[in-house]
Amino acid sequence: MISEPSRYCTVELQALPSRIGQVRRIVSAQLRHWQLDALVDLAELGVTELLTNVHRHAEPDKTCTVEVELLLDRLTVSVRDHDPRIPDVTEPPDVDAEFATSGRGLAIIEAMSESWGVRPQGASGKVVWFTLQAPPSPLADTPRSHVVYGATTTGPLQSPALVR
Repeated sequence: MISEPSRYCTVELQALPSRIGQVRRIVSAQLRHWQLDALVDLAELGVTELLTNVHRHAEPDKTCTVEVELLLDRLTVSVRDHDPRIPDVTEPPDVDAEFATSGRGLAIIEAMSESWGVRPQGASGKVVWFTLQAPPSPLADTPRSHVVYGATTTGPLQSPALVR
């Protein structure tokens, strides 16, 4: 099997509500360009949840970087911000937790992704990421064509010593 090189996309932004929708559309367009239409809905949901967490909780600012990388059969979406505090998956604080309208961001990420996690970046922030299983590439099933040069080949690759 011939593996494709890594595909990578990055966007820097202020995690403001108006920008979250723009980044969601950028991620969607990039995945469609990579022919990963099957992952668009999950990736949009995941990036929305991560950016909403930055908007609601990150300090001292809302500056962040979204990275989307396809490596072999894994799509990884990550958001890096400048807040070193590590998020926690907790139940919403409401008494009627089943009717809560917020506080479930990382629980959603956990439920919809193949894997997820947080990497501290020292005192300069953290990266929260999730992965999705990519469907097989349509290019992986396409047989590769090979050019075979022989005695009947004309042109600059023909060597007089090889022609008999």
